Amino acid sequence: MEAPFIFGKIANENNFTDRFDEIERLITNFKSGINTTIISPRRWGKSSLVLKAAQKLEEENTTMKVCFIDVFDSRTEEQFYQSFAKEILKVTAGKLEEIGNYAKMFIGKLLPKISFSPDNMQDISLALDWQELRKDPGDILDLGEKIAKEKGIKLIICLDEFQGIADYPKSKAFQKRMRSRFQKHQNVSYCLYGSKRHMMMEIFTKQSMPFYKFGDLMFLEKISVENWIPFIQQHFENSKKKIGKSEAELIADLVECHPYYVQQLAQMSWLRTKTACKKSTVFEAHDTLMMQLSLLFQNITSDLSFTQLNFLHAMLAGETKMSSKKVLDKYQLGTSANIMKIKKALANKEILDLFANVVSFTDPIYKAWLTKYHFRIR
Repeated sequence: MEAPFIFGKIANENNFTDRFDEIERLITNFKSGINTTIISPRRWGKSSLVLKAAQKLEEENTTMKVCFIDVFDSRTEEQFYQSFAKEILKVTAGKLEEIGNYAKMFIGKLLPKISFSPDNMQDISLALDWQELRKDPGDILDLGEKIAKEKGIKLIICLDEFQGIADYPKSKAFQKRMRSRFQKHQNVSYCLYGSKRHMMMEIFTKQSMPFYKFGDLMFLEKISVENWIPFIQQHFENSKKKIGKSEAELIADLVECHPYYVQQLAQMSWLRTKTACKKSTVFEAHDTLMMQLSLLFQNITSDLSFTQLNFLHAMLAGETKMSSKKVLDKYQLGTSANIMKIKKALANKEILDLFANVVSFTDPIYKAWLTKYHFRIR
């Protein structure tokens, strides 16, 4: 029997839960040509949300196209331009001949060579003239706008892991070029999202940054326990197994409603269930999950400094006044000025999430593992 829960890949159809308000908000923005930025920690379902909204939009509007580009695959400005142009051409051109025509028409002077894979003619390779492109990359950044206008369509360009541009050489100058072009487009709107929340916040909420107030800013929240309970119960029922409300709630609570881990823990509990899932089964699955990830967590922990590890210990022990002399002395954290440095360092390592003056763990299983097996806090 096929397992009813999905994790580690894009959730769609029956595996997608809740986010109805966010979907409608996104679709409204897409239709209205409003740029959107989505910020949330990793594995909270941003990609699934955008894909769901895009699918619904394209089903209802034949004159609207959605282009997905993963910035994670690009390490330099040049690589970004190549990926950007390639994906736009693939999405907007209906035929092979059209891809070549649009490439020649709109970026011909920058494109000495375009080639196609013999196995997949939609797999194209662009050889851009970087020296020419460096003089004026506007033709690449305006490509979507020009093609959309030519075809009489509206185009939504979705850039995943957008915070990756912050690591490019001369990143701020690059961001200025993008913003100056994007904000003039009438036939293209942009959806920018990423998983490193502190970096995304830096790009989009600081007044000194080019993308400040670029569009509608969405902070994705966790899916509530109330929404997870019927989702888990229905998936058990669809596979001829049962799980009670309290057991389904326990699954969500143990992983703090983290979407990826709710699906994973639910599946592990389902695999251990013959007819009806018990709480003991959920606890056993949760402990197994911690043990499966134990080696990874040991490696993460071994890379932490003495004070960083002590700070996490203090957090898990329930300390709230980290800058007090009592806590600083007890956990050997140094001076009160050192606390912010520790927080930022742990955020950069994606261990902690710093948002709205709240400090939390990004990974609830790592948090549970540290509590039970590393610090042995009872």
